[in-house]
Amino acid sequence: MDHADRLPAARLLGGVPPTALVLLGIVSVQVGAAFAKQLFAVAGSAGTVTLRLVMAALILVAIWRPSLRLDRRTLITVLTYGAVLAAMNLCFYASLARIPLGAAVTIEFLGPLAVAIAGSRRWLDGVWVLLAGVGVVLLTGVQGGLLWTGVLFALAAGACWAAYILVTAKLGSQTTDGRGLALAMVVGAVIAVPFGVTSAGTAMLDPLVLAAGFAVALMSSVVPYSLELEALRRMPPRVFGILMSMEPAVAAVAGLLLLGEQLKPAQWLAVGCVVIASVGATRSARPDV
Repeated sequence: MDHADRLPAARLLGGVPPTALVLLGIVSVQVGAAFAKQLFAVAGSAGTVTLRLVMAALILVAIWRPSLRLDRRTLITVLTYGAVLAAMNLCFYASLARIPLGAAVTIEFLGPLAVAIAGSRRWLDGVWVLLAGVGVVLLTGVQGGLLWTGVLFALAAGACWAAYILVTAKLGSQTTDGRGLALAMVVGAVIAVPFGVTSAGTAMLDPLVLAAGFAVALMSSVVPYSLELEALRRMPPRVFGILMSMEPAVAAVAGLLLLGEQLKPAQWLAVGCVVIASVGATRSARPDV
């Protein structure tokens, strides 16, 4: 597809620097996560994930109007992307139901951190990743009393996150707009539905819950995934992984402001570590973007 044929949304995203797209996506997804956590009492973690993915699929399909005519290679990528999306979100929300937002994201961050380490060839990038790692350890260490089930779910979500980064880059190289993302979101929604129905049942059909699910879908799926997909068309997965070091910091702030999860002094130090690491990584990686 020629660039002139792309939809207005794709042309608009194409004019924004990829680094800015990633940072905007980070803020959106963490605010969405804080908002979603407040839905757990009504719909449960799996029910909230299902609402998020179903609503996101409906929105993306309406925007992009994807065609089902895909070559075999792209179809496999779309199916894989959808499965990874469902698994990542189910595991992360299960973790979020058991441990604080900042801790869950910090542990989950080990996934993209691993991508950054594996792909890095510059010693300076290693310094920034190490500094981010110090922040991760520090933030996790001062939380105290974390449920081991929540930690395991967060680790599983981190593994899915690493896979998500790599599969997103592949999807971005095989498609030219958000049509592949829309189809993948449908796949993820179909996978999540049985878990959501088992967990929440008819509670998901309450109008207020549906409206809240729509808002979560926009903030946590439609906006960030669209931004990340466009960014990964124009930046290497390694650089994307390093930029994601902002996630624990944004999550901790979102937890404080929206959920009342207080930060201890050592946690603020951890936030400073990951912010400095992200800024340093962005500057050193600029020639490659």
